[in-house]
Amino acid sequence: MRIEAIRQRLRALGAKPGHEARVLQAWLGTQPLDSGPRPAKDYLPLAVREDLPALWAELDALARVRSEHPGEDGSARLLVELGDGQMVESVLLPRDGLCVSTQVGCAVGCTFCMTGRDGLIRQLGSAEIVAQVVLGRHRRPVKKVVFMGMGEPAHNLDNVFEAIDLLGHEGGIGHKNLVFSTVGDQRVFERLEAIPAGGVKPALALSLHSTDPDLRAKLLPRAPQIGIEEMVERAEAWARATGYPIQYQWTLLDGINDSAAEIDGIVRLLAGKYAVMNLIPWNSNEGFGYRRPDPEKTAAMGLALYRRGILTKLRDSAGQDIDGGCGQLRARSGIKRRACR
Repeated sequence: MRIEAIRQRLRALGAKPGHEARVLQAWLGTQPLDSGPRPAKDYLPLAVREDLPALWAELDALARVRSEHPGEDGSARLLVELGDGQMVESVLLPRDGLCVSTQVGCAVGCTFCMTGRDGLIRQLGSAEIVAQVVLGRHRRPVKKVVFMGMGEPAHNLDNVFEAIDLLGHEGGIGHKNLVFSTVGDQRVFERLEAIPAGGVKPALALSLHSTDPDLRAKLLPRAPQIGIEEMVERAEAWARATGYPIQYQWTLLDGINDSAAEIDGIVRLLAGKYAVMNLIPWNSNEGFGYRRPDPEKTAAMGLALYRRGILTKLRDSAGQDIDGGCGQLRARSGIKRRACR
């Protein structure tokens, strides 16, 4: 289901823009229909009120939590079952954040990621993406949403941007707290640059992982073809236009992308840029042939970058203690579906 279909349904029942927004706000938990000085029955058209039970039932059926896995760091990984039985993962993050999935599976095939092993199975509709936020808000406040879960958001642009628009307006989330994450794609930059005045302009995160084009191509074998330097320059233009620094993501693989040459490459690319480098030690998983670097080595790389003028943060994949990296909960569920071709 797409959000636009919900809007059209409400309009067909006689809803004006204010009515439409009010119903969507109620779904998103920003303003329940029974809150405020006037109850819904006093201002929503009769046809809308009569349709609400059926609409809520359809929205509730979009996604449900199949299992929840709390972590010692304050995170909680949710295995979410969609209406057709497919599974995705969402992660409640410390400090009121939520990581959502945008696809079932992923076509990029990052060699260190469980999600890509099954390939792309299907896209999530914009309402299914937002339904993950609704589920999260049933458990705790959600004031930041990062599109960093299963899937490559650049491969599902229409649905992701429709979800971003709803969350940034009716969802009450600050635009800089909506973070679009991508491996890099010309279409993403074109879409961002085309956002009209008054539109929701999300922050941007780029999965870099290496400054060596050959190594990056091996780690991200089916990522869109865009030069690293061009990607960084276009991202920098977006950062300056919005006032939000670019979040560069770097999954640290012991002995693979943690060398002095990579440090030099990061400095060359990001010196003077409005950017933050996030070093994220790989979430250990058997059968991939990679190792998680020890904490001392990770800290040394972060310190080396910081001393050379690169704002660097050492991050960890949420839920390390529950072995819950992206795709792992879904893989352990034992559910397999046919991938898209």
